Amino acid sequence: MALVAVGVLATACGSGGETTAEGGAPASGGGDSTITMGFAQVGAESGWRTANTKSVQESAKAAGIDLKFSDAQQKQENQIKAIRSYIQQKVDVIAFSPVVESGWDTVLQEAKAANIPVILTDRAVDSPDKTLYKTFLGSDFVEEGKKAGQWLVEQYASETGDVNIVELQGTTGSAPANDRKAGFAEVIGADPKFKVIASQSGDFTRAKGKEVMDAFLKANPDIDVLYAHNDDMGLGAIEAIEGAGKVPGKDIKIITVDAVKDGMQALADGKINYIVECSPLLGPQLMDLAKKVLAGETVPDRVVTEETTFTQEQAKQALPTRQY
Repeated sequence: MALVAVGVLATACGSGGETTAEGGAPASGGGDSTITMGFAQVGAESGWRTANTKSVQESAKAAGIDLKFSDAQQKQENQIKAIRSYIQQKVDVIAFSPVVESGWDTVLQEAKAANIPVILTDRAVDSPDKTLYKTFLGSDFVEEGKKAGQWLVEQYASETGDVNIVELQGTTGSAPANDRKAGFAEVIGADPKFKVIASQSGDFTRAKGKEVMDAFLKANPDIDVLYAHNDDMGLGAIEAIEGAGKVPGKDIKIITVDAVKDGMQALADGKINYIVECSPLLGPQLMDLAKKVLAGETVPDRVVTEETTFTQEQAKQALPTRQY
């Protein structure tokens, strides 16, 4: 099969439909030395996800890997449909970022029966059968939550009064939402003055973040801190806070996760107070892992990406060279 160049692909492809390179014919695994990867993306719900998709597409092209890409539009059934399509097409390797943690055993067993290795990216699954996938590449979401909590504890170390916190969770049932909540709760739980007075999913989107924050503000007049599981929800919440006549970053301290450019700009401007990084640039590592797996090499069960945190001054320094 001829190598299909991977160009800029559409971010939405119908109901989990697939895209191949512009003008290219659908490819199938086997037949020559070119690796064919089927990649089932969560969707295009945030700036982080868009950067993640771009990284995967550009890295596949650079690595000489024929990428078959699908956008699940944040629906598990679309991802399962795409994975089954990849199995039928006999791709060499399947990679995907699970919309939620549960409900994957059946389709992963189908991939295993077809001798197609699976790599999890960005998000994990909760299956007890670890033989259903080769490795997980992504962030330690619990640690991200802990970092957010540690900053908050340090900021209020000298204060004795209650600290009222509202939380914008990510997509219900997703690994980052579950783990970022758990890590944060573990750290702040050591001091009873930290009180999460409202916690609700904003589905990782800016629009939903604004909507939920609007409701939080109406129901809770005394909010000291917002903890948002990603930048986009935090940015939506900023609109709601300003609409309520309050000053984000001052009247309400804001902590977010991701460190995409829009979030970093808001941090530099003082509207966000602290960001925990979650890098979307997983493409190069994913392609390297795929090649190793297909070559029969042993790979770690989990590959954790290296990430940092940002204050306002650090954001100002990082913004000029920020890749996403």
